[in-house]
Amino acid sequence: MFQRLKALFGGTPKPASEQVPSADKIPQHIAVIMDGNGRWAKSRGLPRMAGHHSGMKTVKRITMAADRLGVKYLTLYAFSTENWKRPKAEVEFLMKLPQEFLAIELKELVDKNVQVRMMGYKGDLPDHTLQAIEEAIRQTANNTGLVLNFAINYGSRKEMIEAVRLIGEEVKAGRLLPEQIDESHMESSLLSAGMPNPDLLIRTSGELRISNFMLWQLAYSELWFTDVYWPEFTEEHFYEAVREYQRRVRRYGGV
Repeated sequence: MFQRLKALFGGTPKPASEQVPSADKIPQHIAVIMDGNGRWAKSRGLPRMAGHHSGMKTVKRITMAADRLGVKYLTLYAFSTENWKRPKAEVEFLMKLPQEFLAIELKELVDKNVQVRMMGYKGDLPDHTLQAIEEAIRQTANNTGLVLNFAINYGSRKEMIEAVRLIGEEVKAGRLLPEQIDESHMESSLLSAGMPNPDLLIRTSGELRISNFMLWQLAYSELWFTDVYWPEFTEEHFYEAVREYQRRVRRYGGV
């Protein structure tokens, strides 16, 4: 059964010799659950932190690949609201990665016309993490190319609860009637407001779950899963996911 599901959702990507996807039907928005850093490190006898550090290099690789294809939005699930449950040393290491990544890559992101955004809850983030992200957002605010959206301290259930509260405040204040509430009100109250919903979700490492990630936004997204761990996920794997997306027919409930 598991293998049949893998075949349905994408399976193991094809070899690197595959061609770059056609310029037609490129997904406008791709979301990625970057999974498997720890297991990749363990399989090589390395500490989990080494996997996270190696995964940071993959972020650069896939960002550039998305930019070359003409993808408009790339959302990367970097740290969930549940990840605070991990060992303190691992959380502290993860909180340093945005600062390290942006210190190295920000100039090239600026040069490539990439705009950095963040989707998540800032209140719990350490000052050094938040300052690095906000500086990247500031320096790239006027860029008009690929939007690189980091989901950090993000959880979809919390996001939807907060959205309902915002709508409830509008009703309480008399600015909105309950019967006027529709999908547009919900979407404008989410952390992803202003971005289109993902066309394609990619998850690495063999897990077949969405894991509290963009539950509202992924309602009609195409899903693609691979056994490959995030640190070893290459441009060729990314292209295979896009090619698979291009082969599918999106009916949105129609025929």
